[in-house]
Amino acid sequence: MADLKEARVPDIGHADVPVIEVMIKPGDKVEKDQSLITLESDKATMEVPAPFAGVVKEVKLKVGDEVSEGAVIAIIEAAGDAAAPSPAPTKAEAPAAKTPAPAPAPAPAPQVKEEPVPLGGRGVLPGNAPEGDVSPQARPPFDAKLVMPGDAPYATPAVRAFARELGVDIHQVKGSGHSGRIVREDVTAYVKHALASGARPVSGGATSGGGLNLLPWPKVDFAKFGEIEEKPLSRIQKISGANLARNWAMIPHVTQHEDADITELEVFRKKLGEENKDLKITPLVFQIKAVVAALKKFPQFNASLDESAEKLILKKYFHIGIAVDTPDGLVVPVIRDCDKKGLLDLATELGEISKKARDKKLGPADMSGGCFSISSLGGIGGTSFTPIVNAPEVAILGVSKAQTKPVWNGKEFAPRLILPLSLSYDHRVIDGALAARFASFLATQLGDIRRLLL
Repeated sequence: MADLKEARVPDIGHADVPVIEVMIKPGDKVEKDQSLITLESDKATMEVPAPFAGVVKEVKLKVGDEVSEGAVIAIIEAAGDAAAPSPAPTKAEAPAAKTPAPAPAPAPAPQVKEEPVPLGGRGVLPGNAPEGDVSPQARPPFDAKLVMPGDAPYATPAVRAFARELGVDIHQVKGSGHSGRIVREDVTAYVKHALASGARPVSGGATSGGGLNLLPWPKVDFAKFGEIEEKPLSRIQKISGANLARNWAMIPHVTQHEDADITELEVFRKKLGEENKDLKITPLVFQIKAVVAALKKFPQFNASLDESAEKLILKKYFHIGIAVDTPDGLVVPVIRDCDKKGLLDLATELGEISKKARDKKLGPADMSGGCFSISSLGGIGGTSFTPIVNAPEVAILGVSKAQTKPVWNGKEFAPRLILPLSLSYDHRVIDGALAARFASFLATQLGDIRRLLL
């Protein structure tokens, strides 16, 4: 009689690990320690070897099944000289793979009285129960159907932590990764869709309208870890924080990076400053003129989506928002009709509105009607960043610190002043090719100031 034996999953340190590859089929001859299947845990992939040599008679698993220690991989007719495998759990003891077949029997556990363990409609993982709910001595036995139902979310710890940070119930997120794995992009897409659907927070952290099922913000007694100081947020920080959170969640951001050679521009700017000593002429006024030229050439950037996100409103005016750093936070006043103003006019108005912002004298009219925003960190530093689009605009330009770099001119490397540009845009309105053209055109404008006169 043929000596049929079961090849089982050894102790892999995890439960419910997906099978991502099956390396055998019925009829295959396998050697001891030959890989049978590949598993993918939260942090790594692993191959499960054959515990003995023989011929595969039946394969019990398929790609997509989830297995734990003791699950049967295959039935193998063992070779005559094969060493007896180490004892394995019986079928009654071992949890089977998660397949469409009936639910497997639970793994052995201490014989204690089972009680319902409610937590938002889901079971509590052993060792992670809320304080006072389940004691170590009165913990319910592990039940795969309780803590990991058939439609349980499949995500790494990092993605689960990311979802918790956003207050997202990961059970509501559909995974797009391999075997239905939930990735960061799925969580982000879920948040954006929920907010776009008009979800409104309700008591307890949940939302109405089928939107986000928000968890309460974590309450931590930081003082127990060391000395602390409490400082209330300014009104500007509270308002801008809410706007930034909404914009980041609702707008699918992409950032295009580009370098502009501003060597000649900087020479001209300094000369212009020497001729107008009572007026501060910053690189920002040239950036405003270049942006206006780019908006004229690419009108899709000078636009806004309507509230339904089904119509694009193309604007015929050119009002540019300028991010101004104040002691109380960031504000974005708007300079109007920039297409009708020269460099000196823009320099004068930029100085006035910046002072107004720092003196806390901006009114609603000073901060509305913008078509496009510029956030310049050139006076501070950095090489690139991802500015957040200021809704209802569809793009924003981030400017970092210019640096002198060697640039090949066809004959030799010459020192050139290079300005890093970071263009963030709403991918619902603007595709990558259009954004690359816009950024390249912008760099060309800044590289040859004569073009700003066209």
